[in-house]
Amino acid sequence: LCCQCGVPIPPNPANMCVGCLRAQVDITEGIPKQGTVHFCKQCERYLQPPGTWIQCALESRELLALCLKKIKASLSKVRLIDAGFIWTEPHSKRLKLKLTVQKEVINGAVLQQVFVVEYIVQSQMCEDCHRIEAKDFWKAVVQVRQKTVHKKTFYYLEQLILKHRLHQNTLRIKEIHDGLDFYYSSKQHAQKMVDFLQCTVPSRSKSSQRLISHDIHSNVYNYKSTFSVEIVPICKDNVVCLSPKLAQSLGNISQICVCIRVTSTIHLIDPRTLQIAEIDGNTYWRHPFNSLFHPKQLEEFIIMDINRVHEKKKGAGAGARSNKHTLAEAWVRKTSELDTDHQYFCCTHLGHILNPGDLVLGFDLANCNLNDEFANKMNPQHIPDVVLIKKSYDRCKRQRRRNWKLKELERDREASDTDDERQYQDFLEDLEEDETIRKNVNIYRNADIPVESDTDDDGAPRISLAEMLEDLHISQDATGGEGAEMLT
Repeated sequence: LCCQCGVPIPPNPANMCVGCLRAQVDITEGIPKQGTVHFCKQCERYLQPPGTWIQCALESRELLALCLKKIKASLSKVRLIDAGFIWTEPHSKRLKLKLTVQKEVINGAVLQQVFVVEYIVQSQMCEDCHRIEAKDFWKAVVQVRQKTVHKKTFYYLEQLILKHRLHQNTLRIKEIHDGLDFYYSSKQHAQKMVDFLQCTVPSRSKSSQRLISHDIHSNVYNYKSTFSVEIVPICKDNVVCLSPKLAQSLGNISQICVCIRVTSTIHLIDPRTLQIAEIDGNTYWRHPFNSLFHPKQLEEFIIMDINRVHEKKKGAGAGARSNKHTLAEAWVRKTSELDTDHQYFCCTHLGHILNPGDLVLGFDLANCNLNDEFANKMNPQHIPDVVLIKKSYDRCKRQRRRNWKLKELERDREASDTDDERQYQDFLEDLEEDETIRKNVNIYRNADIPVESDTDDDGAPRISLAEMLEDLHISQDATGGEGAEMLT
């Protein structure tokens, strides 16, 4: 019989029933039944004392371990058998833990007890989010510069950063007249951006640091780091003049070439032979060259006659030729000189898209003053009269039927002008014309623009629907009520 209440029981060392034993002894005594957990709303992380912030999902093993560590000292006197969450409303700011513990009590009897510990979730901004909100606090800055008038390379770089989510760790992005500044809270994030830039665009970089403070007792230094990244000053559709030594090393390519693309290397083509070459950043800085013309110096020509050249002998030591272009000989006339009989003869790499009567944009080398050290030393007979760059289409019609869009980085902008908008439209047209660049860019379908029929197609290149992504965004009314769309 139980020595307290006289109820018949199986024999046990305490000679008491379970009810009397629990009335005599509380094995959970000294274990706190309430606690506090700190949570950062901005980055959705929990504080693990003393200063570590960790990412935990609700009712996850990581969050359970975090809560148990807060009462670890109190649990040292009992044996923890089981622990788990009791479901609470996600917005209630409460976490409830159901714990099962055992402890040896009177005369070696083992008592097991189940109890609940409740945690209050308190909001506290972590240090990283505090720095981001401050906006002016930074420990490293990456200054990206390109000494050109056209921003095509920056527009391409912006899409690469968005695609690879390199902008997530930035405190602030500031746009200035010849580049971008990226501010970071740690030097490691800035170094990661520099490494990414060197892999995606031909560039060179250098770094410096400035001492902010120094603790002589703990020998701790606080620095602000600056990374300067200079992109090569060559953009797509530039006409360049190579040095004789560099042209010879690239397979005896002509010194006058056209830049057809800038990715991790500079892609050049010789409009007279279709010979192609690639120049990386290191090669460019060893043998630098400049663009001969400003993009605003493009002139409009009309094709009077064109003759495609099917076979052309390779010179000694010539490199690879382009399979995507067709060599052609053309007679052209400036649209501003249609009242005269003055025509120009030129070789072009655009024979696959040009026909008599087409409008084409190009540069007039016959009537210009070239201020370039390599071009001035060239034999005048080797300098073409005209270099054709790209076919001209109706820009207004292309803008009207463009049923796709791109995303942009959130940044502090300078006052934009009409020239920036024109350059952005040039970049969009380049995306439509060049499939290779399109593969590195996320293109989103614009549902506001209806898909037009191809009856009025003027032959301008377009992006197919298969290459477009759906623009996924959360609607404002995401409460799940009747008729409310969660995702649109």
